[in-house]
Amino acid sequence: MTQKCGLVAVVGAPNAGKSTLVNALVGQKVAIVSPKAQTTRVRLMGVALEGETQILLVDTPGIFEPKRRLDRAMVAAAWGGAEGADLIAMVVDAKGGLGPKVMPIAEGLAARREKKFLILNKVDLADKARLLVHAERLNAAAGFAETFFVSAATGDGLGELKAALAAEMPVGPWHFPEDQVSDATERMLA
Repeated sequence: MTQKCGLVAVVGAPNAGKSTLVNALVGQKVAIVSPKAQTTRVRLMGVALEGETQILLVDTPGIFEPKRRLDRAMVAAAWGGAEGADLIAMVVDAKGGLGPKVMPIAEGLAARREKKFLILNKVDLADKARLLVHAERLNAAAGFAETFFVSAATGDGLGELKAALAAEMPVGPWHFPEDQVSDATERMLA
């Protein structure tokens, strides 16, 4: 079989569930999860496997309107995490709706050349009648190649998402050994 390996930038507003999604796709905790906004302050990479494909998931800080210098640095790091990615996955909190933090991110992605997936997360908690409306508005703003409805917390829809991510990865050697789940040091993961 041919090995594949690629980079997926996971972007979105604070508390959209990006870190929970990365952990779920990797199959174990590699990213800090907290209800506190801006818990992820630095880029972290989770390594997920799907058959002969290694998916390198870059968990970025949440994107928001920065007010302080530290905030500006974190938002710059989040957008920087998308540089060189084979695919950008925008994660949206489906129960939170399309507030003022979400649409500017989608609009910012519109000009990006990379293939983009829309991931509506927390669908188990969302108003089902609003899901398609949210998906339509976001797709109109950014032109996503595919849209997924998932719950990172319960695992709903993750198999389909992981298979689709793997299908988009380019042919190439793996960057990490099969048993390595992150680019973080063991001390950082502890």
